[in-house]
Amino acid sequence: MPSTASWKPARSWPLFLVLLIAEIWLAHAIAFFAHEYAHSTLAWALGWKSNPLAIEYAHPTLSNLLYQGDIDEKVDYAPIFAAGNFVQAGLIAAAGMVLGNVLITYPIALWALAAAKRRASRTWALFAYLLTIASVGNFIDYVPVRTFAPNSDMYTFERGVGWSPRTVLLVLGIPFAVALAHFLVRLEPRTLRWLFPETPAHRWLLILFTGFALFGFYGSAGASASYGPVSNSISHISLYVFFPLMTVLTAWLTERRQRQTE
Repeated sequence: MPSTASWKPARSWPLFLVLLIAEIWLAHAIAFFAHEYAHSTLAWALGWKSNPLAIEYAHPTLSNLLYQGDIDEKVDYAPIFAAGNFVQAGLIAAAGMVLGNVLITYPIALWALAAAKRRASRTWALFAYLLTIASVGNFIDYVPVRTFAPNSDMYTFERGVGWSPRTVLLVLGIPFAVALAHFLVRLEPRTLRWLFPETPAHRWLLILFTGFALFGFYGSAGASASYGPVSNSISHISLYVFFPLMTVLTAWLTERRQRQTE
């Protein structure tokens, strides 16, 4: 029997696509700026910046407007290391991911998704779901994708706290893998079935987008040659192996559970 909770606006593809694109952009921007301001704010709190809002906003190019490509936290780590404050430098480098995404945007996204479901607000639930993707994507972006990079935040963190990349994989990689597994196996299938109970095409589109966002966009963050051969290899595996594999897996889980409830 068709669900009476069907999301009426989703029946219009043009309206749905406009809404989806706008919410994708906003969710990414929120996760991104939470990440960058977390770096900057901790640097300010520890006395290494005079203004926590003074990040590098770069030029108003298309890449910056779409996905904030050249925007940066504007933290100079050289004087921090020169002063012998290695641990502080490491904590500032990790703050974007840990404080900005793990402790702020991820729990807020989960709370907002649960609240939207209780109020039967599918528009807000979709946005919260996309913010969850952006948060979990930042986990992948750093661990494991750029854990072995010879530069960037993970390298600074490892240098600062004296951890090897393998230690990072154990300490951060295990909880991140649990969060990712929970998202793929439980949260994604349940949410997409709730959002689109009567429109499978919308479910399939979001399944494809979710897989690409996690393993194609965030998972390929280490593809640049500057990140070294290990990060390059991890990015290629993420894009060409995990993207199709996890997309098929979550599609199967979602549709199997959907058939069980019909």
